[in-house]
Amino acid sequence: MAGTTWEQVAGVTPAALYRTVRLIRRFEERAIELVRSGDIVGGIHPYIGQEAIAAGVCAALRPDDLITSTHRGHGHVLAKGADPARMMAELTGRVTGLNRGRGGSMHAADLSLGVLGANGIVGAGGAIAAGAAWAASRLGPPRVAVSFFGDGAVNQGVLLEAFNLAALWRVPVVFVCENNGYATTLTVADAVAGGICDRAAAFGIPAVSVDGMDPQTVLEAAAPLVAAARAGCGPQFLECHTYRFDAHHTWEHKARPRYRSAEAVAAGRSRDPVDIQGARLDAADRLAVDNEIERVIAEAVAFALISAAPSPVDATEHLYATGLRPRPGAS
Repeated sequence: MAGTTWEQVAGVTPAALYRTVRLIRRFEERAIELVRSGDIVGGIHPYIGQEAIAAGVCAALRPDDLITSTHRGHGHVLAKGADPARMMAELTGRVTGLNRGRGGSMHAADLSLGVLGANGIVGAGGAIAAGAAWAASRLGPPRVAVSFFGDGAVNQGVLLEAFNLAALWRVPVVFVCENNGYATTLTVADAVAGGICDRAAAFGIPAVSVDGMDPQTVLEAAAPLVAAARAGCGPQFLECHTYRFDAHHTWEHKARPRYRSAEAVAAGRSRDPVDIQGARLDAADRLAVDNEIERVIAEAVAFALISAAPSPVDATEHLYATGLRPRPGAS
């Protein structure tokens, strides 16, 4: 999209895109601190380093479009517009969280924003997104669904089945592979036969591979794919090459598995999405956004920590969509 201005790409300004990547970065950094303090129990999968993908793809969507996320999903949920305070409350297991503290880090959702949920099952979001987009297309004007997943998911049968049905039925879904080079600690070279885009191409799905460290590049690649899906051209596929700066999971901060050398990590961190996008703003505008984000995150943490934890008395509530409670004594 050479020569295209920011305002022509989904109406997004450089400052707005920077705000999103900065929000995700600071949210994740503060969440890691809360893991260390014990306020977030069980740890998280940090999204640090991959912010450009969530920011760029979600910027190409309409408010009523849908997304499914992964175990590394905070960035996607925030980029789609979720309240950082309620998201932080969800991670800390409080009743003011997006899902009343019951979803936690790997299962946060906000149906009012089209966030159909993060998912701890690798590759599972692809089928959910395809089904949701198919159903929405039967009920009214097309709503695009985006499924985010990692490189490890391309070996999961459920995702390949989703590719097949989405292609057969021309479902308005965009599959977004966040290729950070590792399925936990296993490299792509050791896990994936052939190319990742070739998996989609085998089903007749148009596939594009881009630099996933640059928010502008991601947005400019995602926007036409979203438009094509919305126009009835069927599913689309976007592979974003990125790098996970931090641990696969915060347990690594203690366990220290040795699957990446210090030199490899340094090379991977040499291109930072926050700095890449920040360089497109003048210093005063960037500082203004940084100061705003610090206030937002500070308020989010304070809100989370003063919120009440769920009561054991209510443990069996919200198990069913109808609101029905299980029978007394039922296991």
